[in-house]
Amino acid sequence: MPNVVGIRFQRGCRVYDFDAGHFVLNSGDMVIVDTEQGLALGQVVRGPFAMAEPPAPQEEESPGQAAEPMAEDTALVAGGEPAGEAEEEQAPEPARTAPSQAESGETGGAAHCEPLPRAPLKSIYRLATPEDLAQAQSNSRLEAEAYAHCQERIAARKLDMNLVKVETLFDRSKIIFYFTAEGRLDFRELVKDLVARFRTRVELRQIGVRHEAKLLGGIGSCGRELCCATFLKDFAPVSVKMAKEQNLSLNPTKISGLCGRLMCCLTYEYETYQFLKKDLPKLGKKVVLGPDLEAKVIRQNVLERKVTLILPDGREATVTPEEMPKLAEEWANPPASPRQGRERPQQQSQQPAPAAEHGPEGPTKGGSRNRGRRRRPQKGPSER
Repeated sequence: MPNVVGIRFQRGCRVYDFDAGHFVLNSGDMVIVDTEQGLALGQVVRGPFAMAEPPAPQEEESPGQAAEPMAEDTALVAGGEPAGEAEEEQAPEPARTAPSQAESGETGGAAHCEPLPRAPLKSIYRLATPEDLAQAQSNSRLEAEAYAHCQERIAARKLDMNLVKVETLFDRSKIIFYFTAEGRLDFRELVKDLVARFRTRVELRQIGVRHEAKLLGGIGSCGRELCCATFLKDFAPVSVKMAKEQNLSLNPTKISGLCGRLMCCLTYEYETYQFLKKDLPKLGKKVVLGPDLEAKVIRQNVLERKVTLILPDGREATVTPEEMPKLAEEWANPPASPRQGRERPQQQSQQPAPAAEHGPEGPTKGGSRNRGRRRRPQKGPSER
């Protein structure tokens, strides 16, 4: 039963499991591990734990790589020996675990193939020393120098590309340049310039806008640091349907992240909203509650699982799906509400309007409004 620890090579990248062996490790310890790219400096982010079953095979990234290539990203690799010209090398084909159902020729049922044996965990090489930490700081200075030189050569070659980040392997056996571009570029001359300057293998990797945001980091519209730059391991597909399902505004400026794509956090509560809205009638739909009762859904409260219905008489009722039959019963048998006792006092208080007053010259203007008023005596001709 191996003693397993989780190692992360850079902040925001995937956590890999390694066999701690006889080392006593705690979270935060710096270690040197042996990877497919050579020795790498990593940090323990998950304490030791016992693993009963052998783990599934893991696809390792380069030790300095902070983002995993997406399906839309294109890995463009070119390298050169210290004393030779730049040579193009093919990206290694990913290992296949088992033939799929279509490849095996089966049209129904499970494919008749045995699963491949799982690869064993790799072991911790040694604990990191102060010299290793100094080497890591020296690599950071080399990355800054390589970034400035590559920017200068891109401008000199007039290449339509945007350099995002530069990373160096721990033993300086390879320098990786991450860039974005609208399409494919012929960067062979650029590779020759970089190899002649740094005398090591050079890899140019084209990435997408989502990986660019993950590498650079930033602050999202929520005020927190980007999820992809902190804890997200992989990018899940996001669609506008997820925003509609959660009754969010479809304004692109409100549902898009710094990368310009739909925000990854739209996937966090999508399944919860799907479960809660499973039995709720859709917004704007007419619901038949009884033989003589038909209501229309005008509002939804998904988290409380309530809908607001407008009834034929104009009243609104907010109920859950379980309370709809009770609403139909109340509509069919309305409670008796005696109103005669309230109407009688009103009828008794009503009195006939008084007749209009008649003066010597006939009925006065205004009728009952002039009742109780004294008429002003008319002035004679001498008084005028």
